[in-house]
Amino acid sequence: MRIVFIGTVLFSRVTLEKLIEIGANVVGVITKEKNEFNSDFEDLTPICLREGIPFKYVNDINHPNNIAYIKHLEPHVIYCFGWSSLIKTDLLNTAPLGVIGFHPAALPYNRGRHPLTWALVLGLKKTASTFFIMDEGADTGDIVSQQFIDISDTDDAMLLYNKIIEAALVQIPTFTQALQEGNLITVKQPVEGNTWRKRGIADGKIDFRMNSKTIYNLVRALTKPYVGAHIDYKGEQIKIWKANPILWSEVNIEPGKVLEVTGNIIRVKTSNGAIELVEHGFEILPNTGDYL
Repeated sequence: MRIVFIGTVLFSRVTLEKLIEIGANVVGVITKEKNEFNSDFEDLTPICLREGIPFKYVNDINHPNNIAYIKHLEPHVIYCFGWSSLIKTDLLNTAPLGVIGFHPAALPYNRGRHPLTWALVLGLKKTASTFFIMDEGADTGDIVSQQFIDISDTDDAMLLYNKIIEAALVQIPTFTQALQEGNLITVKQPVEGNTWRKRGIADGKIDFRMNSKTIYNLVRALTKPYVGAHIDYKGEQIKIWKANPILWSEVNIEPGKVLEVTGNIIRVKTSNGAIELVEHGFEILPNTGDYL
């Protein structure tokens, strides 16, 4: 079974390496030379050069020249694992077995943008690693494989990312073998569900008028490999990479006031307690009594 692989992020790299490990016949790779959109961007060409796999850098995956390149590779199926733009009809119809995509959420719920980040921001307790047959909708195609994943209160973006990778690397060999043997079972998505919107810079701003848990969830959702939550302080955007909620019994203190600075740790009043900024981008620490 001839597979063309499309991807451009960390998840793409590890799943491509898994396909090579299990002996899948990857006949071509489509990736990007640079990508300012994905903070977990990875160039897949070092793997291609090592393994002797043809590759092509693209910007617009749906451009006729890129579709022509994929067609000449004569794929039976296309795996699209880690690509942010929609695949249009011409490309969807290029391979007889279709295009298999991936979405780190429990489809039909939580379709759309930034699923891993939204799951942590919203404090969800469960998500899923879901592979599906791509169609013209956004994450609406028939499900090929789905494995649910528990989210703990201590998971941050990287930990959850790794949980999803771990699940996906178990799923891929199973459905690839079933697809190759012609006995893949798919499940049509029900009409219910929801779609998450695209996040913007304002979604990553910490407002200490939030409660401590909300700030904690925001920080762990946006930490590495993502862009980081931030505060605006003295005309600069300061990234916050790790924070811990703490109890603070004094209630007559305004949110945003710096309560203590111990070493590199900054304790700040929130609406219902306080939060420790443990890993951050402050080059000059604020003083006790300052407002963030």
